[in-house]
Amino acid sequence: MGNLIKVLGKDLENCPHFFLDFENAQPTEAETAVWNQVSAVLEEAHGILAELQSYNGAGQEIREAIQNPNDLQLQEKAWNAVCPLVAKLKRFYEFSLRLENALRSLLEALTSPPYAPMQHLEREQALAKQFAEILHFTLSFDELKMTNPAIQNDFSYYRRTISRNRLNNQQLEAENEVNNEMANRMSLFYAEATPMLKTLSNATTKFVSENKTLPIEDTTDCLSTMACVCRVMLETPEYRCRFTNTDTMLFCMRVMVGVIILYDHVHPVGAFAKTSKIDQIFNPLRYYQKHYFLMQH
Repeated sequence: MGNLIKVLGKDLENCPHFFLDFENAQPTEAETAVWNQVSAVLEEAHGILAELQSYNGAGQEIREAIQNPNDLQLQEKAWNAVCPLVAKLKRFYEFSLRLENALRSLLEALTSPPYAPMQHLEREQALAKQFAEILHFTLSFDELKMTNPAIQNDFSYYRRTISRNRLNNQQLEAENEVNNEMANRMSLFYAEATPMLKTLSNATTKFVSENKTLPIEDTTDCLSTMACVCRVMLETPEYRCRFTNTDTMLFCMRVMVGVIILYDHVHPVGAFAKTSKIDQIFNPLRYYQKHYFLMQH
């Protein structure tokens, strides 16, 4: 596999060579404040993924209610099945806002003067690890969401029901938790194929636009350096053998894809232009596809 993994013609001369300890990095005193803030969010992330993974939806109840519109008992049954699921979807949406704030804190810490992005990543590995964990969670969440049509179906039924009741001058108790304004925001969120990634992409773009005194290169260099470091660790045997968990390789690949996507959103010409640092190092999509194939075999 050591020979197979070197699938591209371009070498690693332009990549920074250091080991980013995704498994065991611990915060230094200077990192503690941001690390604690982000850690609280990441602890919640595990529960969010578990809830999403077990999300089965109310498809059966909704179908029965739609097929029997005059059966009030079936209407109530469908409504009672959907309401707790919509409350769960609201928690997912609200978590995306906390994740956005956590990403912003990490970007501020990893791009602030006087250090260059590469120095930040090498010196502040616990924060770099958290950045990677956010990206890994984001891609995992979106993968689960894309393969679960019940989410959109449940939420659409909920919105149709409250709209119908509003026309009839009725208000249901559940609307106190997910009112029309919240439902509109949630609708925009879940309409995205990859809602968490869209949230992070928007947050990164907003971070760049709001920090006008910070050169955009500091942010894009942070992202491209993270991608390059992941590639170096995957392709360098002495680094790769330091992984104690076999899942760390897939973790590195997910992180690499995540930062490339963020880079593509933030950089003026994108990740796939010949002048970008990402394209100069490797073809991102071909690289990920090849490595993913190797991991499955």
